[in-house]
Amino acid sequence: MNWREASVLITGGTGSFGNKFVEIMLERFHPRRLVVFSRDELKQSEMMARFKDPSLRFFVGDVRDKERLERAMHGIDVVIHAAALKQIPSCEYNPFEAILTNVIGVKNVIDAAIDQGVSRVMAISTDKAVNPINLYGATKLCAEKLAVQGNAYGHARSTIFSVVRYGNVIGSRGSVIPLFVEQKRTGTVTVTDPAMTRFWIRLEDGVAFAVRCTELMRGGEIFVPKIPSMRIVDLVEAVAPGCRVDVIGIRPGEKLHEILISEDESRQAVEFDDMFVVEPIYPSWPFQIWEGGKRAGAAFRYSSDTNDRWLSASEMQDLARG
Repeated sequence: MNWREASVLITGGTGSFGNKFVEIMLERFHPRRLVVFSRDELKQSEMMARFKDPSLRFFVGDVRDKERLERAMHGIDVVIHAAALKQIPSCEYNPFEAILTNVIGVKNVIDAAIDQGVSRVMAISTDKAVNPINLYGATKLCAEKLAVQGNAYGHARSTIFSVVRYGNVIGSRGSVIPLFVEQKRTGTVTVTDPAMTRFWIRLEDGVAFAVRCTELMRGGEIFVPKIPSMRIVDLVEAVAPGCRVDVIGIRPGEKLHEILISEDESRQAVEFDDMFVVEPIYPSWPFQIWEGGKRAGAAFRYSSDTNDRWLSASEMQDLARG
């Protein structure tokens, strides 16, 4: 696809992902029009001051409001759907709000995109959506299912939907890294379980992966990058070296290890050099299977504790600085 000729809209455009997406789009791809859709007018005004580009537009709106989405998507070719409530404790305490934004919001994006003739919609997901044990993960699982199945309605009208799913983002708001940096001042860092592992990806790499997959998408697949894991104790050593570690016990809704592809998805997973593509189960729309990759096969599991790529403390320090 030719980004220079495309009108692009990003929901949740004032968040960490949205800011980096706008930066990369304006620096490297130069779309004809780039629309930031979000609820926060203050953050939008800050972005206006930061990015002075004639192609950039701002829409104050909420993904819960389908009519506003339809207005914003008029004339749009590509939608990147990044809007979500993602704080696990907040979603547990406010479950109705999480569902309205993370589930109903996705339905609204799908309906508005089809009705407005958008060509491609890429939804941003998370490893928390795989075998979820908290409400945030459950809403993102629902969002993935809705996006994939949206092709049953959109494909005939030339609107296709796909998903990008990856792990924790280095440098994003709400990450554990800023917490450890803040705790470093006290000399003590709290860890829920020293055996814990997580997938990690740089914010810039996550955005670049989403852009690339938007170019590759056929409609209905879930794209999963091959990214490194890290033990939480090594993360502490990277960002708060020399601090005392206080083990406080695993929190409700928190996993010891995260999974990016479960055994139940393994039959649909195709492995390539730097990513996996999880194909839809029994698509009811014309779907072209992915050739040239290796079928993962039954019982495959892409988990943070059995990964073959691991970050050392020094590597994480370099990534965090970069």
